[in-house]
Amino acid sequence: MESGSPPTAASVFDAVGADYERAFAGSAAHRASLEQLLKLLAPHSRVLDVGSGTGRPTAETLTGAGHEVLGIDVSPVMVDLASRQVPEAEFRCADVRELALEEGSFDAVCIYFSLLQMSRAEQTELLRAVGRALRPGGHLAVATVPLDVEGVDGTFMGRPVRVSSFGEADFTALVAEAGFTVLEQESGMFVPDHPEAVPEPHLFLLARR
Repeated sequence: MESGSPPTAASVFDAVGADYERAFAGSAAHRASLEQLLKLLAPHSRVLDVGSGTGRPTAETLTGAGHEVLGIDVSPVMVDLASRQVPEAEFRCADVRELALEEGSFDAVCIYFSLLQMSRAEQTELLRAVGRALRPGGHLAVATVPLDVEGVDGTFMGRPVRVSSFGEADFTALVAEAGFTVLEQESGMFVPDHPEAVPEPHLFLLARR
């Protein structure tokens, strides 16, 4: 890695590993978002989980409800953890930005906090791409840290990261511009269970293509 270049998402989450699950396990808003999504899914729906992490709670909750889950993550450590913890789901170590997602091939897409280390342009394109990958009427559950920042260096669970995001109104508009109708919007503050954690704003959106 060249001097001054940001650490990759893969290297950050390889290092964080299972600590990530422990830090964010207390997010009632995340679980509420999943429960809202479950109410809308037909039985045996096919769901893409972008940035699937350790597989918990997203893939575990969805497979537990009888749905078929494909999890994508750039971190080999996370993919290994998820494969062991949620064997009912399929997990692949890949960069979703480089995948050719078949049009209309999923009933739902989940993107929980996995946009933040992408540029704003990459986030915009990914939302459009997952929209195309959803069948008409399919659903998107997405969460982010709604801050008006681009290419800002910070610290996440003791690790240096470079973050880009959008403010709440701009992010909600971005989802709408990608071809979605926003059905539910929930925002609040969350403190991860980690010694170096600070309160952070969280925004959860549930939308329909």
